[in-house]
Formats: sequence, structure tokens, C-alpha cells
Amino acid sequence: MASFLPVIGQPAELPLEAPEPPARTHRRFDRAARLVGEVGLHTLHRARVVVFGVGGVGSFAAEALARTGVGTLVLVDFDEICVTNANRQLHTLKGTIGKRKVDVMAERLRLVNPVAVVEPVAQFYSPETSEALLTGDIDFVVDAIDNLAAKAHLLATCLRRGLPIVSSMGAAARLDPTQVRTADLADTEYDPFARSVRKLLREKHAIDARKGLTTGISAVFSNELPIAPEALSYDSAAGFVCVCPNGSNGLHSCDKRSRIEGSAAFVTGAFGLACASVVVRRLTGR
Repeated sequence: MASFLPVIGQPAELPLEAPEPPARTHRRFDRAARLVGEVGLHTLHRARVVVFGVGGVGSFAAEALARTGVGTLVLVDFDEICVTNANRQLHTLKGTIGKRKVDVMAERLRLVNPVAVVEPVAQFYSPETSEALLTGDIDFVVDAIDNLAAKAHLLATCLRRGLPIVSSMGAAARLDPTQVRTADLADTEYDPFARSVRKLLREKHAIDARKGLTTGISAVFSNELPIAPEALSYDSAAGFVCVCPNGSNGLHSCDKRSRIEGSAAFVTGAFGLACASVVVRRLTGR
């Protein structure tokens, strides 16, 4: 890892069992270090976090982790940027439409933290790709996948392997970021998406996520009831018409969907920031 210059100041006195803080911390992370301490910051520098799904939730989570000093970020998403992503996804800018989300996001994060290792992986998570995508040392997993089957498989796999994971539930169809919460997956409420995830875990992976139990899966969810989408003037008689460059990919797309939920950056972003918060607090013991 590159050196982190210049010096912020002398480290505070620590308990004997705590690791020695490094002598140098880059001013880029001055405010983070003052919040989590230099030992905590350099724990983040050494961490490797995998973010599955780099959309409205995942792009905010990944950027928050980069800005807080996580040293290695793996971004996993098979999709290309669509103009309809502009309202909520950080990588969607003039000139990026049609490019791979992970490539654009990786370049953005390298500008945020030039000494970080950012690995873009343009793949779809599935039972067939799971082992390869969860290879190497992993300190935390962020699940921002919106495909139910893939999401349930990832959660079950991480539980089996003992990998810490935070999972985003339904962030679309909501307007109030103040109702975003974190809890064990079994304690999520008011969220049809979370209910479907729990059902799949029970039926396909023998994981009981009924209320009152503990799954070990940290979940980000909203207490706000979902808002039905409004029809727009350019919808067809069948409903939504996909205009995305990778629409008919055969994996997960808008091409075969007649209903698309509305979304807002201030809610999907709040989900992503909450996911990043869980990761940072867990890794630094805060």
C-alpha cells in the first residue's frame, strides 16, 4: 500500500491489545480519521469490500466507502449505463451512456482515492459465477442486487461462508429518506421486496428469516409504504418501453417488464449511504 502523507499528528494513546497506528495518514482522509481514529482508518485502508450491483444504491455505497478510505473495492455489475439511470446513479453523466457501469464507476473512484485498488468486474451474479466472484480475502460484502433469485443466493452463500454482508431491500417507489432503517433481515417491515427475499431464503436455501429470529444479515430498508408508479405519456399500451442499450440481455433488464417503479436519488442514495455506514462501523468496531 502506498504511504499516506503528510502526518495528521501524534496518535492517541491506545490499549495494549490494539494494533499500533501507522505513523502517516494522508490529509485526504483527515476528517474520516478524526471520526474513526487512525487505527480505524488504517483498518479501512487494509480492507477489501465487494459491492454487488452498482446502480442507484450501489454507486452511492461504493463512493462513500472510497471517500472513507476503504483500500480495495471490487465492483460487480454486468449492466451498461442507460439514460433512465440519470436520476439516481452517480456514474450516469453526459458521455457515459452505453458504457459499462463498473468501468465508469471504477474510474470515478480512482479520482476520489488515487491510491485505492478498484477492480471492475462486468459479470452477473449467479450460482454459476458465485465462486469466482467471491474469491480471495473479503472483509465485507455489500448487496445492492435487485434480482431476487441472485440476491437470495448471494445472501445464503455469504451466510454459509461466514462473510459479513449488508443487503439493500426495496429502495424504489419511495420519497422519504428519513424512513430508511437498518436491522437484521428478519426484522424488516413494510417492504414487499424484503418479504419476497425472506420467502426465497426459506424455500430455496432453508434459511428461516421470520420475525423474532436472527439471520445475521444486516438489511437496509424503509418503513415507507411503496408508491405505485404513474403512467407517462410515452408509455405504450402494454406499459413501459425499455430504451436501455443492454435491455435485452437475457439476465435482468427492463426489456420484458411492463411495470417500472419510480425512484429518487435522495432515497436510493440514502440506502447506499446506510449500507456504507454499516460496513465502516463494523470494520472499525464503532
